[in-house]
Amino acid sequence: MVDPIPGRMRAVVVHGPQDYRLEEVAVPTPGAGELLLRIEAVGVCASDVKCFHGAAKFWGDEQRPAYTQRGVVPGHEFTGEVVAGDEEALRTRGVDIGDRVVCEQIVPCGQCRYCWRGAYWMCAPHAMFGFRDHDGAMAEYATVPARALVHRISKDLPPQHAAFAEPLSCALHAVERASISLADVVVVAGCGSIGLGLIAGAREKNPQRLVALDLNEEKLELGRACGADEVINIAEQDAAARIGELTGGHGADVYLNGTGATAAVAQGLHLLRKLGTYVEYSVFGSDVSVDWSIISDDKELDVLGAHLGPHCWPPAIRLLESGKLPMDRVCTHQFGLGEFAKALDLVSDSSGSSVKVSILPDR
Repeated sequence: MVDPIPGRMRAVVVHGPQDYRLEEVAVPTPGAGELLLRIEAVGVCASDVKCFHGAAKFWGDEQRPAYTQRGVVPGHEFTGEVVAGDEEALRTRGVDIGDRVVCEQIVPCGQCRYCWRGAYWMCAPHAMFGFRDHDGAMAEYATVPARALVHRISKDLPPQHAAFAEPLSCALHAVERASISLADVVVVAGCGSIGLGLIAGAREKNPQRLVALDLNEEKLELGRACGADEVINIAEQDAAARIGELTGGHGADVYLNGTGATAAVAQGLHLLRKLGTYVEYSVFGSDVSVDWSIISDDKELDVLGAHLGPHCWPPAIRLLESGKLPMDRVCTHQFGLGEFAKALDLVSDSSGSSVKVSILPDR
């Protein structure tokens, strides 16, 4: 039995960099083909924090226009209960009132060059939950537009675990980009939420050796729990020397960067062997400079980017539902909607012990 839907709700509203406000607004009414969700959990992403602090990627600079829109509700890592929707909205998604779902971050147009060629996650004029053209989920309710991609997920999972389907799908896509083989030595930089997903995904590929790097001992142990064969504290150990020992001096076959730290880029280029593969899944707060001759003349590296989690949501959901991951240790902190500023501050503190911070609106 779904609870009655109120007329008003609390929501975080973006008014500009470092100006997010908790406001009372009308509960949105779903239109034709749309769903209304009662939000159960929304994860706080590093990109949310960088947007809050005014990073040029989101607010523009002399080379690019602003991406983020004022007046939008932030939050793109979310899960919620379906509480309303017309027959078409339910039928096309294969869901019923009362089901729990997760939604892909991007709302593709279905008409541009990329959508027509099947690369919906690179849609040119797209909407993005919580950033542009559609409200996100730092609210008690949110609508799901007709073109959004929806996946059912078990109600047996704690809501903060279910919302982790978003960062996990992103990490799995980066792993797919790497084309990992059984003989590879794979290095993952960072044991935050994306890094742990990279480790979990790479573990599913069963490489010869899987090594995790971080500065925090607790996070390194969590990396081991997610599947790393070996962990290296780069503040205390020489990662290049150890990778050299594992590879006969050649270097790693694959480097997956999920840190968002500028220093991790050069680190990866140096740790890789000749003809190695670098995959970047990070949102940087500032520009990154490297010696491009390493990529070309020195090593002839394959350098790949990864964006969102296309085609990886079903395996991410299966992995979460399998119970194989230590999600109670990954989802470290939960806050009520009224404490959204504390959640943002905690994620901003890279030296802290938090991994995945979530907001649970009904707290």
